Amino acid sequence: MSGRKIQDQKAIAQEMFVQQAAHANGDVSASPLRRDGICSTKSERECTLESTAEDGSYEPVDTSLLPVTRVDAANLIRALQQLEVIAKRQAPRIAFKAKGRILFVDLAEIVAVQAEGNYVSLRHWPNPYLLRESLSSMAEKLKPYGFIRIHRSVVVNISAVEEIQPLPTGEYRLRVKGGKEYLVTRTYKDNLRNLAQLWVGSERLCG
Repeated sequence: MSGRKIQDQKAIAQEMFVQQAAHANGDVSASPLRRDGICSTKSERECTLESTAEDGSYEPVDTSLLPVTRVDAANLIRALQQLEVIAKRQAPRIAFKAKGRILFVDLAEIVAVQAEGNYVSLRHWPNPYLLRESLSSMAEKLKPYGFIRIHRSVVVNISAVEEIQPLPTGEYRLRVKGGKEYLVTRTYKDNLRNLAQLWVGSERLCG
């Protein structure tokens, strides 16, 4: 192939790249044509369209990754935003009957469930809900959703726990969001291990 044809193909390839990059990124601007075949963008990133071999000839370099990288990043951001919306829509909820209506409440908004006679109280801000259900039954239903039993009459949402304090009796004092405190009896203290996935410097804690 003659040198003239090589130069023509170079010019065509460079023009096509600039047009594609401008279309994909919206801010790609080509520098004046030079023999070293360099193009630049507003982000000051440079891409070499071709390199010089030892024999003086020019070898094209694949530059398709530059526009694709930014487009893929934009698509990834949109995908993450959509997943966040879907996650909110599919957040676990509890349905129960109250005052002749069926209410739906996000489990994340319930900090604890407390036994009150033949009922259980869902500790939900601003209004707790009283349901006719046994605490043992509620504890079993809520266990897969991050609730643990800490007392014969209390189940807490582990995501709502802010602090635990060891007591001289071998029991623990547990504080949840909003400042409410509960006693963790020795019977259920091993359940406290589920409060965190990683314990640092606390090998003997809750054991």
